Amino acid sequence: MDKQHEQSETGCCPRFDPEPWDDKEVTFDNKLFVKDRVRSFLHIPLNFGKVMVRNMTRIEAADAMLDEMLLLSDENSLWGSDIYIAVAKDVPGAEMARISGTFLTRAFEGPYKNMRQWITQMKDYVASKGKEMEKLYFFYTTCPKCAKVYGKNYVVLLAQI
Repeated sequence: MDKQHEQSETGCCPRFDPEPWDDKEVTFDNKLFVKDRVRSFLHIPLNFGKVMVRNMTRIEAADAMLDEMLLLSDENSLWGSDIYIAVAKDVPGAEMARISGTFLTRAFEGPYKNMRQWITQMKDYVASKGKEMEKLYFFYTTCPKCAKVYGKNYVVLLAQI
């Protein structure tokens, strides 16, 4: 088990601190990710767990885990989304991707049913900064089981500007 999970209370996802991600500007310069695809029905993931287990197994075997987990989702279809798991180095057997850009970030807390409201708030936030959003990524900070244990479900929206 990786260092991050060993240190968490649940043995799974660590407790998330939204402060470093809320109302920030973040720049990625060729940040390395494992990329995969999750099947969805109306944006509800159908095989997320299976996809995560497959990729985390590869990442751990390659000793490519970062100290802090960063999982981005590009909800680019009602029927699926691309996921990006930040890694320290190339992972054999996985599709690799690099992301560069500047992002405005906001941390939201609550049930996923608030997603549409959060997206609207994010668009307003970007506009209030005099910027234009090119792309939107979602950082799901904990799995549903850990969110229930911690009593908080944080999602960070990253708007590429």
